[in-house]
Amino acid sequence: MAQPWNPPPSADHRDRRDRLRELVAGTADVLVVSDLINVRYLTGFTGSNAAVLISAADPDADRISTDGRYITQVAEQSGDLEAVIARNCLAALVEHAGQGGTVRVGFEEHIVTVAAHRDLDGDLVGTSGLVETLREVKDPGEVELLRRACVVADEALAAIIERGLLTPGRTEREVARALEWEMFERGADAVSFETIVATGANSAIPHHRPTPAVLATGDFVKIDFGAAVAGYHSDMTRTYVLSRAADWQREIYELVATAQAAGRAALTPDADLRGVDAAARSVIDDAGYGDKYVHGLGHGIGLQIHEAPGIGSAATGTLPCGAAVTVEPGVYLPGRGGVRIEDSLVVTDGEPDLLTTTDKTFTVI
Repeated sequence: MAQPWNPPPSADHRDRRDRLRELVAGTADVLVVSDLINVRYLTGFTGSNAAVLISAADPDADRISTDGRYITQVAEQSGDLEAVIARNCLAALVEHAGQGGTVRVGFEEHIVTVAAHRDLDGDLVGTSGLVETLREVKDPGEVELLRRACVVADEALAAIIERGLLTPGRTEREVARALEWEMFERGADAVSFETIVATGANSAIPHHRPTPAVLATGDFVKIDFGAAVAGYHSDMTRTYVLSRAADWQREIYELVATAQAAGRAALTPDADLRGVDAAARSVIDDAGYGDKYVHGLGHGIGLQIHEAPGIGSAATGTLPCGAAVTVEPGVYLPGRGGVRIEDSLVVTDGEPDLLTTTDKTFTVI
């Protein structure tokens, strides 16, 4: 049994709060963060009810709020912050911020409901995406946790293949459950999302859910899965053929592999997101299968399985150095089968850092 991986040390969280402080300055005097993923990113706290107050000017004025169920947990996970114990964490921190006089209180307008907003008093300033912008660029501690999550997934897939569990006669559900068990055995805290195992014609459904469908000789089997380690998610897709392959299967696979390699190569700092998508999509378009590629090239990964930046034909913006993203083109032929090949990578000043290392060579099992 693998040993659990611990979250990054509190120094990492203080650095993140300091970087957020720079974004808050000029917009508000304080920012109250209530999205639980953002709270975890800034403080390490993993409870189900919390908010954090960030002062634009004074780090010592930062506070975390949670309710009485988490008094011990907040001290263990976020002991470097003074805790305000209250059931309504958002309102408690807004009230706390106003005790020193009139201040501009920023809040996450993309998170706070209209009803919750009505309960708040003070000079309120709506903000959007400040923490999410920081989260796009991973620090070394985050990259290490992402790498470990990918190792767990890589090893789990290798284990079910070595044990003969990816063979004709088994069902999609049996393969999915076996793969998830192997991830837990190797230290996963959770699966990143419901594991996709899609055999035969089902492999042409991009987000197929496992069924009692039986794997058969000659089938494509598409497996899309990931592990979560200390809150950080991996994401990988591999597609295999069972027992014997047809020429059309090799053709489609090699096309997707070529497109995936082009997408990986386009992951450079400051690259236009639509241009990265186009690098892979043009390969499939030029081969005449553009209408069979029905989704974007990839997405950010981290504390959420889908986070910024999104990489697609309608994306805006550029790719920051340090972003962790997926590259996952696919071709789907309804009624026949489909191929998707997906890796998780980190954008660097040089070659992208490939986190998922399972072989992508066309493979007949």
